[in-house]
Amino acid sequence: MADSSKVALVTGSATGVGRAAAIRFAKEGFSVVVNYSRSKAEAEETYADVRKLGAPAILCEANVGDESAVQRMVARCNEELGGLDVLVNNAGMTHFIDHTQLDALTDAVWDEIFRVNMMGTFWACRAAMPLLQQRKGSIVNVTSVAGLSGQGSSIPYAASKAALNSITKSLARAFGPLVRVNAVAPGPINTRWLAPHQAHIQQYLKQTPLQKAAEPEDIADTIWYLATGTSMTTGQILVVDGGRTM
Repeated sequence: MADSSKVALVTGSATGVGRAAAIRFAKEGFSVVVNYSRSKAEAEETYADVRKLGAPAILCEANVGDESAVQRMVARCNEELGGLDVLVNNAGMTHFIDHTQLDALTDAVWDEIFRVNMMGTFWACRAAMPLLQQRKGSIVNVTSVAGLSGQGSSIPYAASKAALNSITKSLARAFGPLVRVNAVAPGPINTRWLAPHQAHIQQYLKQTPLQKAAEPEDIADTIWYLATGTSMTTGQILVVDGGRTM
């Protein structure tokens, strides 16, 4: 089991991949910061499950699209848990807009998606970097195959994830050897986010060698590996999509 003094902050950890990652780190003996912006009841469940595993934990409401809230959240890692070893940037959002509907891509849509998906991740990295440097820690950004293919829920969403892939590489170059920075790029995942879009998902999976969508735990396994299971991997975008993207 990992050293119980180690600390992981998982943004967007009320449900789905973030929840699975928070629980995985707790199982491995990490102290965990559970973060949410709106899903309070679900976040409290995640927090309770983390605590049941014996892990010290903090429940922190913060919208990553608010830089000051991000700064306060990272400060709590240091003040209440003594530092930070792993930052998992999982929080994200989208609008489901057909790619041919260009007039629907208003400035407000672009701003909201990029503020959460790209700027929120950057703000968290910037706030956490001094703590991560002290511990020789790591960052794992949750991006998407949409950032590689240009497909996905909307054009701004794909563009925001492509930006995150680039930021991952830039930070890895800038902050090695003290901090490793990687990303996991999932394909479809069985979460409530995609539940209303099953017809689209099934069509996608027909062209996927493993012919199934990922479970949140599959992505959490990859996050855990990139965060702790390798010492020679940085600046990489690890695709986990059942072989659809080759």
